[in-house]
Amino acid sequence: MTGSDIPSSFRLAYVPGVTPTKWVRVWHERLPGTPLELIQVPPADAGRLLADGGAEAGLVRLPVDRDVLSAIPLYTETTVVVIPKDHAATAAEEVTLPDLADEIVLHPLDDVLDWETLPGLPAIERPASTADAIELVAAGVGVLLVPQSLARLHHRKDLTYRPVLEAPESRVALSWPQEEPTPDLVEEFIGIVRGRTVNSTRGRAATPPQPSAKEKAKAKAKRAGTATGSARKQAATGRRAGTAKGGKPTGKRGKPRGR
Repeated sequence: MTGSDIPSSFRLAYVPGVTPTKWVRVWHERLPGTPLELIQVPPADAGRLLADGGAEAGLVRLPVDRDVLSAIPLYTETTVVVIPKDHAATAAEEVTLPDLADEIVLHPLDDVLDWETLPGLPAIERPASTADAIELVAAGVGVLLVPQSLARLHHRKDLTYRPVLEAPESRVALSWPQEEPTPDLVEEFIGIVRGRTVNSTRGRAATPPQPSAKEKAKAKAKRAGTATGSARKQAATGRRAGTAKGGKPTGKRGKPRGR
């Protein structure tokens, strides 16, 4: 990509809990002349933002509308229950859904877990957001099940969390609008999240590294030295095994040997 083909910046959307830091760092190393703009977006709005062209790509939570968006799943998060530090469940390293049967389980409007049946007892009303639900947990109103990254994002000194067995899990993916061909900068970011090296390209083999001028000169000198050494060896062998006229072997002083 050169000249006017390179966009002025690359806009990357990401949802709360996702940390794009390591990929952004690689981007700056490989494309220092192309700024990367981070846009935080609520999970429910991420798909619409990408479809409307508000960002070139996004780190989102699945599912997405595959009719308009492409997606590469990246990882699956552990689901945890957020509880007060003095809660009885802190005695265990992990809990099960039946363990929460007598608990009021908060279900915020921005919940990212795909529940068929909510565990525990329902709250009187749904909190408007995960942040609001965290405040209610701290007030002793109930407990909250979220991906582990969201529990860390909303960390409080008076709260802790435990993994929940057999609970729905949230999958994080890199997503972008379906377009043929895929824009070059999107391809660049796909390569970064997939761990491709700087010399790798999609769909063709990477160009092998070329030797430096110093390495070329060193190799040339080595070949010349090898050739000279071989010539000297052949000359010495010829002198030692010199032959007389007629092709007969000679003695030490070059005289024909007697039969």
